[in-house]
Amino acid sequence: MPAARPAEPPTEDLPEDLTRLAALHGVATSYSPSPDRTVAASATAVTLALAALGVDTSTPEAVRAALAARESVLRERLLPPTVVAWSDGGTPAALAALPEGTRLRVDTEQGETRDGAGRLPAGVHRLTATAPDGRTALAHLIVAPARLPAPATRSYGLLVQLYSLLSRRSWGMGDLGDLGELAAWAGRALGAGFVQVNPLHAAVPGAPTDPSPYRPSSRRFPDPVHLRIEDVPEFAYVTDHERARALRERAGRLREAVLEKDALIDRDAVWELKREALELLREVPLGPGRRTAYCDYLAEQGTALEDHATWCALAEVHGSDWHRWPEGLRDPRSAETDRARTELMDRVDFHTRLTWLTDTQLAAAQRTAREAGMPVGIVHDLAVGVHPRGADSWAQQEYFAAGMSVGAPPDAFNARGQDWGLPPWRPDRLAESGYTPFRSLLRGLFRYAGALRIDHVMGLFRLWWVPEGHPPTEGTYVRYDAEAMLAVLVLEAARAGAVVIGEDLGTVEPGVREALRERGVLGTSVLWFERDWAGDGRPLPPERWRADCLATATTHDLPSTAARLTGEHVELRDRLGLLTRPLEEERAEASADTAEWLDVLARLGLLHGTGGDTGTPSEEAGIQAVHRFLLRTPARMAGIWLPDAVGDRRPQNLPGTWDQYPNWRLPVADAEGRPVTLEDLAASARLHALIDVVRDRAGD
Repeated sequence: MPAARPAEPPTEDLPEDLTRLAALHGVATSYSPSPDRTVAASATAVTLALAALGVDTSTPEAVRAALAARESVLRERLLPPTVVAWSDGGTPAALAALPEGTRLRVDTEQGETRDGAGRLPAGVHRLTATAPDGRTALAHLIVAPARLPAPATRSYGLLVQLYSLLSRRSWGMGDLGDLGELAAWAGRALGAGFVQVNPLHAAVPGAPTDPSPYRPSSRRFPDPVHLRIEDVPEFAYVTDHERARALRERAGRLREAVLEKDALIDRDAVWELKREALELLREVPLGPGRRTAYCDYLAEQGTALEDHATWCALAEVHGSDWHRWPEGLRDPRSAETDRARTELMDRVDFHTRLTWLTDTQLAAAQRTAREAGMPVGIVHDLAVGVHPRGADSWAQQEYFAAGMSVGAPPDAFNARGQDWGLPPWRPDRLAESGYTPFRSLLRGLFRYAGALRIDHVMGLFRLWWVPEGHPPTEGTYVRYDAEAMLAVLVLEAARAGAVVIGEDLGTVEPGVREALRERGVLGTSVLWFERDWAGDGRPLPPERWRADCLATATTHDLPSTAARLTGEHVELRDRLGLLTRPLEEERAEASADTAEWLDVLARLGLLHGTGGDTGTPSEEAGIQAVHRFLLRTPARMAGIWLPDAVGDRRPQNLPGTWDQYPNWRLPVADAEGRPVTLEDLAASARLHALIDVVRDRAGD
């Protein structure tokens, strides 16, 4: 049965002036959900997107005036606000178009002043152009390496949602101590090259907290809920031993509830417990060396950290939705906010210290991974956006498009489109700033990342903007300067010596994967989606997979491999009322898809185990065969979803659900649903059997 045709906004002819104005601001007036179809964007979507960019389209006269003004600016300006120069490229087009005789001066990031723009060091510089007629223009000049080098060696690694992997030392959810232990063990004992985790960005406080790691309060700073309390040096010097003992006992009860009593991971309870412990730790003075390191961190992070901590302190008083704060406090630069910061300085210092402690443990985990022999180490995940009521949207509100949310247009899998509830960055403000917010964000993450996975990497090129109060079908694409975004990404990753992986699954416009590959950004390939879509639609042979990717069997948003092989993912969606077709049709399609892949695996001689007398491959044998296949591809990195290694049937997240399913709250479990600890993993015969399979070919 063919997929339901997506709902489409009504086709309407936009006025020519509005169409031209939209194009000049990067706002799309149509989109193509497939090569053979073009869908017109609604006038509402276009006008509201332009309004979010500060363009008045309230009347036809306003549209004409805005169009004339924009055309005049583009016609008369010497330079765009940001210019990109690649180290292997010639003269940037913007410089080549300058009038003959224009003088150039560059004030480099390194503090030098140079005449001309040739042979500049990598960095973000200030460029001044003076034309013969006396006109002058200032611009940011991004000089970036031509591309990132490929990972030094081919490697395999583990993929895990950190909160879901508890040890016998965890306080109710996996933490940074567990991450360090996992990396040390996986590197030394398993020969793994990396461990990839979910976003560890700061969450919006309050109970209940949104458990999704993909809707953070801040992407710039990490969440202290991930701290291993006992690894904070000051914990050894707490004088209130009775209170410390009581905290550890409560932590033990939280842990045991998850591991032995079938309780869900309760992030709010974990944070409440850790917050009490951190308040206790604060009473221990920092030693001179620790104090100096803390002060250095404060100086390095500057206003950004102060803003983040101020928001955290204000949220304790006024709640986590800054839109509901007293009016004066909604502006991070107001006199009222400055006074409140002074009054709450003790709490501001508390939150800056927590951020520093978390940063140090993140850096320690990466150091441990590299010392264990991992060529990459910890792969961190960058969420596509931030919560509209969180710290970043308050502190950097001039960079966000008010009244807009990021999402996805209707497609064959979701006829209603998607609204992710994340405010998008304004491309014009980014360009005017020389991409300062993006640069700072990346620099912070690369402090402790051996590699960075960028969720929905297509967002470097364009994002689907959904106007507030409208369905996702009433959205439109808004374009970003992809060359500038990529230049910043390559520049900061190269400085850190880090790998970059783009999550490029789903609908990807033509040219995006090629542009990413040209700059050394790896893609993401998931086995079940790798088919010859341009040909017969059959599974893609391993030799035809791309090399520049991270290859996996599944992700956090997809069924585990065991569930897919057994068909349990269909049964789960049926129980939750999520199927759009009769159960038997869904079963038949899923079974046929799985059988087709199993046939490929068998023909390649990868399916070694059987299920006894039936001759049917066992689910464990199927998982091993899938990973043999992944290692037959030329992919530079191959990832094992850690729950697959122990036969977990349950997805960590089931898109399309909210309270019907415990998204982001499940511990890693075995095939019978029993939680598996980090210590259990180290002794798991099933895991070691799977590792033996991939180690045979990982170094090929």
